[in-house]
Amino acid sequence: MRVEIWSDIACPWCYVGKARFGKALDAFPHRDQVEVVHRSFELDPGRAKGDIQPVLTMLTEKYGMSEAQAQAGEDNLGAQAAAEGLDYRTRGRDHGNTFDMHRLLHLAKERGRQDELIQLLYRANFAEERSLFGEGDERLVELAVEAGLDADEARAVLADPAAYADEVRADEREAARLGANGVPFFVLDRTYGVSGAQPAEVFAQALTRAWGERSPLRLVDQGEAEACGPDGCAVPQH
Repeated sequence: MRVEIWSDIACPWCYVGKARFGKALDAFPHRDQVEVVHRSFELDPGRAKGDIQPVLTMLTEKYGMSEAQAQAGEDNLGAQAAAEGLDYRTRGRDHGNTFDMHRLLHLAKERGRQDELIQLLYRANFAEERSLFGEGDERLVELAVEAGLDADEARAVLADPAAYADEVRADEREAARLGANGVPFFVLDRTYGVSGAQPAEVFAQALTRAWGERSPLRLVDQGEAEACGPDGCAVPQH
């Protein structure tokens, strides 16, 4: 069974939602038969790469709230994260463009290190004092190496704006086709969708239901025909 998760590194509920889903998945009896794929979704796709600003400033400008309201929201998110065992800095974080991070995540997917990289990117953005956005490409290369990727390969991807760009855009188009207008968005076996950072119990129920309703393979042909198997290939005698 495949679970696809659309998310953005700048999304705090994606950070919390991944932890909640992880708890449900770890307890799922068929865990070793579930493939998890992270898909790209940008919350702020129009932001220029060098346009970096404090999170509180972004929140007040984007949602028209006061700074006190924005800080209260960050404090609430910090409490929600802590309840899942996650570190979360409620002061001093910044916000920027995440397109290059998504491109790197597609490289990591090809190398089998996608989950490791996305978790490191979340940690860097939400829990560490160092900016994920303000230190240029080398900060991302450092995290890519920590996730198990090759430094030169990661640098080459970041240096080429076209590398994996089509893959990121394809993920975003697919999200729109599936009706996802926010993240996190979880799709289980292309049968069930779960929107938002739901409690672990909801994810557990969704996993159980999707697993139980998988369609068994139905064979169309009923006659005998030549085929290859572990013992070799059938050779026609006439």
